[in-house]
Amino acid sequence: MGSGQVSKTPGRSKLNDLTAMTRSSKSPRTLLIRLIMLALVLAVAAPQSAFALHRVDPHRHRILRRLRGVLWNPLFRPSHDSLLRQNEEIDRLDLPRIQDDTELEALKASGDLVPIEASESLKIEPSLDPSRRFCRPWTRDFVQDLSEVYYRQFHAQIQVNSAVRTVKVQKKLRRRNRNAAPVDGDTASSHLAGITVDLQRRGMTNEEIRFVEHYLFYLNALGLVEPEEERRHWCFHVAVSGQYSDWRQTQTIFQVAPLEQAAPAPVAVSALTAAN
Repeated sequence: MGSGQVSKTPGRSKLNDLTAMTRSSKSPRTLLIRLIMLALVLAVAAPQSAFALHRVDPHRHRILRRLRGVLWNPLFRPSHDSLLRQNEEIDRLDLPRIQDDTELEALKASGDLVPIEASESLKIEPSLDPSRRFCRPWTRDFVQDLSEVYYRQFHAQIQVNSAVRTVKVQKKLRRRNRNAAPVDGDTASSHLAGITVDLQRRGMTNEEIRFVEHYLFYLNALGLVEPEEERRHWCFHVAVSGQYSDWRQTQTIFQVAPLEQAAPAPVAVSALTAAN
Protein backbone atom coordinates (compact mmCIF):
# COMPACT_ATOMS: atom_id res chain seq x y z
CA MET A 1 0.00 0.00 0.00
CA GLY A 2 1.50 3.30 -1.06
CA SER A 3 2.16 6.22 1.25
CA GLY A 4 -0.83 8.48 1.82
CA GLN A 5 -3.40 5.84 0.82
CA VAL A 6 -6.19 5.00 3.30
CA SER A 7 -7.49 1.44 3.64
CA LYS A 8 -11.25 1.10 3.17
CA THR A 9 -13.48 -1.87 3.75
CA PRO A 10 -16.47 -2.44 1.43
CA GLY A 11 -18.91 -1.93 4.28
CA ARG A 12 -17.25 1.30 5.38
CA SER A 13 -17.19 2.63 1.81
CA LYS A 14 -20.90 1.92 1.27
CA LEU A 15 -21.72 3.48 4.61
CA ASN A 16 -19.86 6.68 3.69
CA ASP A 17 -21.51 6.84 0.28
CA LEU A 18 -25.01 6.35 1.72
CA THR A 19 -24.41 8.90 4.46
CA ALA A 20 -23.35 11.47 1.88
CA MET A 21 -26.36 10.67 -0.32
CA THR A 22 -28.72 10.98 2.65
CA ARG A 23 -27.35 14.38 3.57
CA SER A 24 -27.82 15.64 -0.01
CA SER A 25 -31.38 14.25 -0.42
CA LYS A 26 -34.17 16.80 -0.76
CA SER A 27 -37.18 14.55 -1.40
CA PRO A 28 -38.75 13.05 1.78
CA ARG A 29 -39.52 9.80 -0.06
CA THR A 30 -35.96 9.52 -1.33
CA LEU A 31 -34.66 10.27 2.16
CA LEU A 32 -36.82 7.49 3.66
CA ILE A 33 -35.58 4.92 1.14
CA ARG A 34 -31.97 5.85 1.77
CA LEU A 35 -32.46 5.66 5.54
CA ILE A 36 -33.79 2.12 5.14
CA MET A 37 -30.79 1.21 2.99
CA LEU A 38 -28.47 2.72 5.61
CA ALA A 39 -30.06 0.55 8.32
CA LEU A 40 -29.58 -2.58 6.21
CA VAL A 41 -25.92 -1.77 5.62
CA LEU A 42 -25.36 -1.25 9.33
CA ALA A 43 -27.00 -4.60 10.12
CA VAL A 44 -24.71 -6.42 7.66
CA ALA A 45 -21.57 -4.53 8.66
CA ALA A 46 -22.09 -5.08 12.41
CA PRO A 47 -23.53 -8.58 12.92
CA GLN A 48 -22.28 -8.67 16.52
CA SER A 49 -24.36 -5.66 17.57
CA ALA A 50 -26.85 -5.80 20.42
CA PHE A 51 -29.63 -6.50 17.92
CA ALA A 52 -27.98 -9.64 16.54
CA LEU A 53 -29.78 -12.92 17.24
CA HIS A 54 -27.85 -15.65 19.06
CA ARG A 55 -28.73 -19.33 18.76
CA VAL A 56 -29.30 -21.10 22.08
CA ASP A 57 -26.96 -24.06 22.45
CA PRO A 58 -29.08 -26.91 23.92
CA HIS A 59 -25.94 -28.80 25.01
CA ARG A 60 -24.74 -25.79 27.00
CA HIS A 61 -28.21 -25.42 28.51
CA ARG A 62 -28.15 -29.05 29.71
CA ILE A 63 -24.71 -28.58 31.26
CA LEU A 64 -25.85 -25.48 33.16
CA ARG A 65 -28.97 -27.30 34.39
CA ARG A 66 -26.88 -30.22 35.66
CA LEU A 67 -24.47 -27.80 37.31
CA ARG A 68 -27.33 -26.11 39.16
CA GLY A 69 -28.45 -29.56 40.32
CA VAL A 70 -24.98 -30.31 41.70
CA LEU A 71 -24.77 -26.95 43.48
CA TRP A 72 -28.21 -27.51 45.05
CA ASN A 73 -27.44 -30.40 47.37
CA PRO A 74 -29.62 -30.13 50.49
CA LEU A 75 -29.66 -32.69 53.27
CA PHE A 76 -33.39 -33.31 52.74
CA ARG A 77 -34.01 -33.37 49.01
CA PRO A 78 -37.72 -33.58 48.07
CA SER A 79 -38.73 -37.02 46.83
CA HIS A 80 -41.69 -39.21 45.94
CA ASP A 81 -40.92 -41.49 48.89
CA SER A 82 -41.03 -38.55 51.28
CA LEU A 83 -44.52 -37.62 50.08
CA LEU A 84 -45.61 -41.23 50.57
CA ARG A 85 -44.33 -41.24 54.17
CA GLN A 86 -46.12 -37.97 54.93
CA ASN A 87 -49.40 -39.39 53.68
CA GLU A 88 -48.87 -42.67 55.53
CA GLU A 89 -48.73 -40.71 58.78
CA ILE A 90 -51.91 -38.81 57.90
CA ASP A 91 -53.67 -42.11 57.19
CA ARG A 92 -52.32 -43.65 60.41
CA LEU A 93 -53.81 -40.76 62.37
CA ASP A 94 -57.03 -41.00 60.34
CA LEU A 95 -56.97 -37.27 59.61
CA PRO A 96 -59.18 -35.70 56.95
CA ARG A 97 -57.81 -33.72 54.01
CA ILE A 98 -59.58 -30.41 54.66
CA GLN A 99 -61.80 -29.60 51.70
CA ASP A 100 -62.91 -26.00 52.20
CA ASP A 101 -63.24 -23.09 54.62
CA THR A 102 -66.35 -24.57 56.25
CA GLU A 103 -64.46 -27.69 57.28
CA LEU A 104 -61.46 -25.60 58.25
CA GLU A 105 -63.49 -23.43 60.61
CA ALA A 106 -65.12 -26.48 62.19
CA LEU A 107 -61.71 -27.96 63.02
CA LYS A 108 -60.63 -24.66 64.56
CA ALA A 109 -63.78 -24.53 66.68
CA SER A 110 -63.24 -28.08 67.96
CA GLY A 111 -59.59 -27.39 68.86
CA ASP A 112 -58.29 -29.95 66.36
CA LEU A 113 -56.44 -27.06 64.73
CA VAL A 114 -54.68 -24.48 66.92
CA PRO A 115 -53.30 -21.04 66.05
CA ILE A 116 -49.63 -20.38 65.35
CA GLU A 117 -48.79 -17.15 67.15
CA ALA A 118 -45.83 -14.83 66.70
CA SER A 119 -43.42 -14.52 69.61
CA GLU A 120 -39.94 -13.30 70.46
CA SER A 121 -38.52 -16.32 68.64
CA LEU A 122 -41.15 -16.84 65.94
CA LYS A 123 -42.54 -14.64 63.19
CA ILE A 124 -45.13 -15.27 60.50
CA GLU A 125 -44.98 -14.29 56.85
CA PRO A 126 -47.21 -11.18 56.67
CA SER A 127 -48.85 -12.31 53.43
CA LEU A 128 -50.04 -15.59 54.97
CA ASP A 129 -53.82 -15.44 55.33
CA PRO A 130 -54.68 -15.20 59.06
CA SER A 131 -57.35 -17.88 58.54
CA ARG A 132 -54.58 -20.33 57.59
CA ARG A 133 -52.17 -19.61 60.43
CA PHE A 134 -53.26 -22.86 62.08
CA CYS A 135 -51.94 -26.40 62.43
CA ARG A 136 -52.26 -29.54 64.55
CA PRO A 137 -51.31 -29.12 68.24
CA TRP A 138 -48.21 -31.33 67.96
CA THR A 139 -47.03 -29.38 64.92
CA ARG A 140 -47.31 -26.15 66.88
CA ASP A 141 -45.30 -27.75 69.71
CA PHE A 142 -42.56 -28.58 67.21
CA VAL A 143 -42.51 -25.05 65.76
CA GLN A 144 -42.29 -23.50 69.23
CA ASP A 145 -39.47 -25.83 70.30
CA LEU A 146 -37.40 -25.24 67.17
CA SER A 147 -37.91 -21.48 67.19
CA GLU A 148 -36.81 -21.21 70.84
CA VAL A 149 -33.67 -23.27 70.28
CA TYR A 150 -32.87 -21.32 67.11
CA TYR A 151 -33.38 -18.01 68.89
CA ARG A 152 -31.06 -18.98 71.74
CA GLN A 153 -28.39 -19.93 69.21
CA PHE A 154 -28.63 -17.02 66.76
CA HIS A 155 -30.81 -14.36 68.44
CA ALA A 156 -32.95 -14.42 65.31
CA GLN A 157 -36.49 -15.55 64.56
CA ILE A 158 -37.67 -18.54 62.57
CA GLN A 159 -40.40 -17.58 60.11
CA VAL A 160 -43.50 -19.61 59.25
CA ASN A 161 -44.37 -19.15 55.58
CA SER A 162 -47.26 -21.60 55.29
CA ALA A 163 -49.33 -23.93 57.47
CA VAL A 164 -52.74 -25.54 56.94
CA ARG A 165 -54.34 -25.41 53.50
CA THR A 166 -57.65 -26.52 52.09
CA VAL A 167 -58.09 -28.56 48.93
CA LYS A 168 -59.54 -25.45 47.30
CA VAL A 169 -56.42 -23.41 48.12
CA GLN A 170 -54.11 -26.22 46.98
CA LYS A 171 -55.86 -26.40 43.61
CA LYS A 172 -55.25 -22.69 43.08
CA LEU A 173 -51.62 -23.15 44.07
CA ARG A 174 -51.17 -25.95 41.55
CA ARG A 175 -52.39 -23.68 38.76
CA ARG A 176 -49.54 -21.28 39.56
CA ASN A 177 -46.88 -23.80 40.55
CA ARG A 178 -46.56 -27.03 38.56
CA ASN A 179 -44.30 -28.47 41.32
CA ALA A 180 -46.97 -28.18 44.01
CA ALA A 181 -48.19 -31.49 45.45
CA PRO A 182 -51.57 -32.84 44.26
CA VAL A 183 -54.80 -32.62 46.26
CA ASP A 184 -55.44 -36.35 46.44
CA GLY A 185 -53.76 -39.72 46.15
CA ASP A 186 -50.71 -41.19 47.91
CA THR A 187 -48.63 -38.06 47.28
CA ALA A 188 -51.19 -35.39 48.21
CA SER A 189 -49.97 -32.30 50.03
CA SER A 190 -49.65 -32.92 53.77
CA HIS A 191 -50.63 -29.27 54.36
CA LEU A 192 -54.21 -30.44 53.73
CA ALA A 193 -54.24 -32.32 57.06
CA GLY A 194 -52.64 -29.52 59.07
CA ILE A 195 -49.57 -31.51 60.17
CA THR A 196 -47.11 -29.49 58.08
CA VAL A 197 -45.46 -26.08 58.15
CA ASP A 198 -43.11 -24.35 55.73
CA LEU A 199 -40.27 -22.50 57.46
CA GLN A 200 -38.34 -19.75 55.70
CA ARG A 201 -34.91 -20.88 54.47
CA ARG A 202 -34.08 -17.96 52.19
CA GLY A 203 -31.82 -15.43 53.87
CA MET A 204 -30.29 -17.89 56.34
CA THR A 205 -26.52 -18.14 56.55
CA ASN A 206 -24.85 -21.48 55.84
CA GLU A 207 -24.33 -21.92 59.57
CA GLU A 208 -28.02 -21.33 60.28
CA ILE A 209 -29.08 -23.76 57.54
CA ARG A 210 -26.77 -26.47 58.88
CA PHE A 211 -28.12 -25.89 62.39
CA VAL A 212 -31.72 -26.45 61.27
CA GLU A 213 -30.74 -29.41 59.08
CA HIS A 214 -28.99 -31.15 61.97
CA TYR A 215 -31.89 -30.42 64.30
CA LEU A 216 -34.30 -31.96 61.79
CA PHE A 217 -31.96 -34.89 61.17
CA TYR A 218 -32.06 -35.77 64.86
CA LEU A 219 -35.89 -35.78 64.92
CA ASN A 220 -36.14 -37.47 61.54
CA ALA A 221 -33.99 -40.33 62.81
CA LEU A 222 -36.48 -40.78 65.66
CA GLY A 223 -39.35 -40.91 63.16
CA LEU A 224 -40.88 -37.68 64.48
CA VAL A 225 -40.60 -35.41 61.43
CA GLU A 226 -40.44 -35.82 57.67
CA PRO A 227 -38.59 -32.78 56.26
CA GLU A 228 -37.90 -31.55 52.74
CA GLU A 229 -35.90 -28.55 51.57
CA GLU A 230 -37.85 -26.96 48.75
CA ARG A 231 -35.76 -25.21 46.13
CA ARG A 232 -38.48 -23.18 44.41
CA HIS A 233 -39.62 -21.40 47.58
CA TRP A 234 -36.39 -21.86 49.57
CA CYS A 235 -38.08 -23.23 52.66
CA PHE A 236 -38.01 -26.18 55.04
CA HIS A 237 -41.20 -28.16 54.50
CA VAL A 238 -41.70 -30.18 57.69
CA ALA A 239 -44.45 -32.73 58.33
CA VAL A 240 -44.67 -33.58 62.04
CA SER A 241 -45.69 -36.96 63.42
CA GLY A 242 -48.62 -37.20 65.81
CA GLN A 243 -46.22 -38.89 68.23
CA TYR A 244 -44.19 -35.71 68.66
CA SER A 245 -46.18 -34.47 71.66
CA ASP A 246 -45.91 -37.83 73.48
CA TRP A 247 -42.16 -37.90 72.86
CA ARG A 248 -41.86 -34.27 73.93
CA GLN A 249 -43.39 -35.03 77.32
CA THR A 250 -40.61 -37.51 78.00
CA GLN A 251 -37.89 -34.98 77.21
CA THR A 252 -36.29 -32.04 78.91
CA ILE A 253 -36.50 -29.26 76.32
CA PHE A 254 -33.09 -28.96 74.71
CA GLN A 255 -30.73 -26.62 76.51
CA VAL A 256 -28.52 -26.88 73.47
CA ALA A 257 -29.35 -27.86 69.91
CA PRO A 258 -29.20 -31.58 69.05
CA LEU A 259 -26.24 -31.06 66.71
CA GLU A 260 -24.16 -29.74 69.62
CA GLN A 261 -24.55 -32.92 71.64
CA ALA A 262 -21.54 -35.20 71.47
CA ALA A 263 -23.37 -38.24 70.15
CA PRO A 264 -22.76 -40.33 67.03
CA ALA A 265 -25.08 -39.69 64.12
CA PRO A 266 -28.09 -42.00 64.44
CA VAL A 267 -28.80 -44.53 61.74
CA ALA A 268 -31.36 -43.14 59.30
CA VAL A 269 -34.76 -44.80 59.42
CA SER A 270 -38.02 -44.30 57.57
CA ALA A 271 -39.35 -41.00 58.80
CA LEU A 272 -42.69 -40.90 60.64
CA THR A 273 -43.03 -44.69 60.47
CA ALA A 274 -40.07 -45.75 62.60
CA ALA A 275 -41.91 -45.20 65.86
CA ASN A 276 -45.07 -47.06 64.77
